[in-house]
Amino acid sequence: MGSKSRWCILVAGLGWLLVGTGQGFGSGFALYEAGARSSSLAGAVVARADDLSAIFYNPAGLVQLPKIQIMCGFTTFIPRVEIVTHLGPVATPNLMQSRVSFAPHFFASYQVGERVWLGLGLNSPFGLGIQYNANWPGSANLIKATIQTLNLNPTIAVKVTDYLAVGAGLDIMYFSLNLKRVLPLPLLGPQALDLQGGSWGLGFNLGLLLKPLDYLSVGVSYRSQVRQQVNGKARFRPLNTFDGDASGSIILPDMVFAGIMVQPLKQLSVEGGIIWTHWDLFKRLDIKFSNALGTLSEPKEWHNTWRGQLGVEYKALTWLDLRAGYAFENEPMPDRFADYLVPSTDRRHNFSCGTGFHWRAMTLDLAYTMVLMMDRPVDNSRATGVLPSDFQGRLSHVVVMSVGYKF
Repeated sequence: MGSKSRWCILVAGLGWLLVGTGQGFGSGFALYEAGARSSSLAGAVVARADDLSAIFYNPAGLVQLPKIQIMCGFTTFIPRVEIVTHLGPVATPNLMQSRVSFAPHFFASYQVGERVWLGLGLNSPFGLGIQYNANWPGSANLIKATIQTLNLNPTIAVKVTDYLAVGAGLDIMYFSLNLKRVLPLPLLGPQALDLQGGSWGLGFNLGLLLKPLDYLSVGVSYRSQVRQQVNGKARFRPLNTFDGDASGSIILPDMVFAGIMVQPLKQLSVEGGIIWTHWDLFKRLDIKFSNALGTLSEPKEWHNTWRGQLGVEYKALTWLDLRAGYAFENEPMPDRFADYLVPSTDRRHNFSCGTGFHWRAMTLDLAYTMVLMMDRPVDNSRATGVLPSDFQGRLSHVVVMSVGYKF
């Protein structure tokens, strides 16, 4: 392939980074999708770590990728959320406004020498897209919430021995937030608030990969918390005299990934693993206004979450891989402060499948995940503007495509 064609592939991959964000289908608003192959295996790739999604799941796995490789693609989120609110004897079903959203990914690696690899990742590790009718019964808590992130992740991996590899990287993360809601202000009456802001934060990630046997590998990785100091603008309607600056801070949680992979047959591999997410850092939501309103402060008190995952891959033909996975996770939001920011259920089941096609130096990976959410009644939430509600379990869908090339 000529240099011109290589640049075209690179530019096309970077182009995906100009679009969209995703509806969060992981715990809270975390996004665990970082490529079609890993998604079809329900994220059970921490001990495999043998494709470019390793930059996200376990950077030590880059030592398994020879020469130069690139991969780009996108995740499509098709959410289905319904909340039934209760005001006295009146029950009102409220369906989230239909929207399809996207989260891009781009990864590249380069083998520097016999024992050193460099990598670069661009993806969206957190995302949220929620919107309801402006006049729905829960508007005093939320009308719209959009969270977008873009993470630049330069990485290095070192093959310490034939059995042990380590990796590390930086997380240079952009975070943007848009919230719309109604504020019931004393004396002034209801005010529609439109808040927008953004910031940059810095974190890191570490990984370890141990392969004591050809058919056995163990992987562990850590992604650090990232503090975001968000600055932006607040607009009020109808009293636009309150328009002004606004600021707040949020700590995006650190995560621990772990997995064990076995190969009972040469063509068959099975991995089980877990992801722990440190959501109890999200204690409060504080927004400081530059006007006379001062600070809006609301408790969240989220708790930490666990995600268990299992993935199976079968190399059916030299050009075809078949994959399936399952993941189970709980949600961080407690009943006593449940709100409509992340209208999620207590438990979530993720059933995934996918295929991988190989043609010379190119790969095409496709994945589909069906997200099954269980019903959740919320009767006594102390969150502002939250009525007794039933968060209805619905089927949502995730579709991922990735294209890769090995130079």
